[in-house]
Amino acid sequence: MTKAEGESMKIIDLKMIHIKPRWMFLKIITDEGICGWGEPVLEGRSKTVEQAVNEFRPLLIGENPLRIEHLWQRMYRGTFYRGGAILMSAISGIEMALWDIKGKYYHMPIYEMLGGLCRDRVRMYGHLKPTGHPGDFSVADMLKITDSRLKEGFTVMKYSIIPPIRPIDTMDMVDKVVERFAAVRERVGKSVDVAIDFHGRVSPAMSVRLLKELEPYYPLFVEEPVLPENVDALVKVSGSTSIPIAAGERLFSKWGYRELIEKQAVSVVQPDLCHCGGIFEARKIASMAELYYMQIAPHNPLGPISLAACLQLDACIPNFLAQEHPGMPDGRDLGVGILKKPFEVEKDGCISIPDGPGLGVEVDEERLKELEFEGDWDTPRLLFSDGSVADW
Repeated sequence: MTKAEGESMKIIDLKMIHIKPRWMFLKIITDEGICGWGEPVLEGRSKTVEQAVNEFRPLLIGENPLRIEHLWQRMYRGTFYRGGAILMSAISGIEMALWDIKGKYYHMPIYEMLGGLCRDRVRMYGHLKPTGHPGDFSVADMLKITDSRLKEGFTVMKYSIIPPIRPIDTMDMVDKVVERFAAVRERVGKSVDVAIDFHGRVSPAMSVRLLKELEPYYPLFVEEPVLPENVDALVKVSGSTSIPIAAGERLFSKWGYRELIEKQAVSVVQPDLCHCGGIFEARKIASMAELYYMQIAPHNPLGPISLAACLQLDACIPNFLAQEHPGMPDGRDLGVGILKKPFEVEKDGCISIPDGPGLGVEVDEERLKELEFEGDWDTPRLLFSDGSVADW
């Protein structure tokens, strides 16, 4: 049926699909048959985010999906309590799906609508830890994974510090941290970049000590050397070292990044497009960071729709550094069994930017049914004896 002249496309439904291990996809359906996909999820809180998305239904149904900024502002400003992980994750996934619709409507990739290509390939970084391993593991095991990543072509890698670490710990602990990094550096050589994530598990005092000892091994960056709530503590730690400091995955919206950027607490900003407000909000954050010559390395421990959104951002910002990639053995995070054409990490550790409309991917909905499950309410996370939280 042809629309009357001047009549706009309308959103008619939202459908959420829970996918193991911990993802949730959103499909926004329009009356013109154009559908958009997003990934509105907070790790371990997918049912809670689903409820938040459903609360936006009355605001979205019947609206023109092309009015992305208008709808974003209505979702964000329409509640008394703004920001936060749940609300912003819901908004982020919705925003991704709206951009996917807009790109399909105008027959162009999202990056074209955000300024066009700065690059057509994106440098990826893989993780150096056993999949699903929350605690300690040997240096020998890490070096085996390092060899696998080198074979896969990665030129950037990252691993997480092994907790627990006391607020003021021993020389032995410092030596163990440094020995692990030194072993990886020796294995990869000087032409491969290695980053380390402290995950906010280290006190400011111990971070200063650890960073000093790690400097000779030239980390690409140290991520979250302290918890993100106190920017001044991060400024102090950052000022103590020549190692670039990275943070941002636990911040939400441009307002959440303002102090981090204005105080120049980091060299690398890490917005998570599933949590920070979506693609365009991350683009705004990248512009804020550009003023201070900071690089962008988007956080992404999630699924292939999240990755697709990240790649659209990576393609069009001038201050891109590297893109996080979980590196699941079954390739599901690249879209195997989910996308009709999964992403492929090429022999030099890069992914080519898709040139299709919207997110540039096509979801295989029949295959998706095989992975669908009911989702978990508030899945518990593993805790170490000192109260620090395990990696997923």
